[in-house]
Amino acid sequence: MTHPVHHSITDATLRKAFEAEEDRRLSPRACRASQSRGRAVPEQECFIRTCFQRDMDRILHSEAFRRLKHKTQVFLSPTNDHFRTRLTHTLEVVGIARSIARCLRLNEDLTEAIALGHDLGHTPFGHAGEEVLAEIAEEGFHHAQHSVRVVTCLEKGGKGLNLTAEVLDGIARHSKGRKGAATGGPDAPATLEGQVVRLADLVAYINHDIDDAIRAGVIALADLPAGPVRLLGERHSQRIHHMVMDIVTASAEAPGIVMSPPVQEATEELRDFLYGQVYPRAEGDGATGKAKALLRQLARWFLDHPDDLLARLHHPPPAGQSLRRTLVDYLASMTDEYAIRVFKELFVPHFAPELPGTCGRSQERSA
Repeated sequence: MTHPVHHSITDATLRKAFEAEEDRRLSPRACRASQSRGRAVPEQECFIRTCFQRDMDRILHSEAFRRLKHKTQVFLSPTNDHFRTRLTHTLEVVGIARSIARCLRLNEDLTEAIALGHDLGHTPFGHAGEEVLAEIAEEGFHHAQHSVRVVTCLEKGGKGLNLTAEVLDGIARHSKGRKGAATGGPDAPATLEGQVVRLADLVAYINHDIDDAIRAGVIALADLPAGPVRLLGERHSQRIHHMVMDIVTASAEAPGIVMSPPVQEATEELRDFLYGQVYPRAEGDGATGKAKALLRQLARWFLDHPDDLLARLHHPPPAGQSLRRTLVDYLASMTDEYAIRVFKELFVPHFAPELPGTCGRSQERSA
């Protein structure tokens, strides 16, 4: 009878076994944990987890990750529980990216860590909030760069999560905006795993934003461009399946993570459809304008009352940091619900409840 081997808490055998397994299993093109460029602040390695597994856990347990469940994806204050939030979007990106990485024998742990952290810097109220913070910030605002700021400067009371260089690179370079589906160029992630997340993010948001828009009645299936539907399928699951399979097939022999030209063209047509036909309609229901006005009014209040802003922070800002930088960090950290709650606290009158036995007396006195 064999007995399990027990290791000392100071024995790195398990981590080294994981790293050795990576060497045997992963593609020569994959990024290995044992070859990581390391962390900005050197620290002792975990005895059990590889550095990328450790980064996954740090992101999962962060406050910023938990707040994603109350941050808008596209549709503000939805009454339907099945609309996506930033958290469900993140989890969909994780699933798509991990599937692609597994098929290409890339590092799934690194891929998942990047995907988990890629949207930590998003504002309340979706892109409406990002537009307002870009107006307030001294050097503009972009959620990808702010995601890096969250994990390097804001989490853990200002100490940051001290993530590996590869995860930080993937987070910083994940966003494509309105660019095409090509992944090359000087702003491409340094690792193939980061490139996987970049395309997985595109695949996820294109398809789930279409799904949410149909659910919201903003568009109908018949409104989608005919060419991409013929190529990729009518159903949400069909389109994701075909995009993922195409990325795996096209990237197997390519120097980077790519789509085939026909699928890339169809993907870009769907993305252009969203920007042209869906997002403007989603913003036209009045909720987006109200969200922007709410954030602008909060910004004006805190710029005029900096002591109130500082009193609300969990930890003091770094010495010498500007008021606007502190304000942008605070507003970006808000969930939709918290922003509304602070707005009500500051600008909506609060009436004291009637005490027992006093009903009607105030009216009698005024009469």
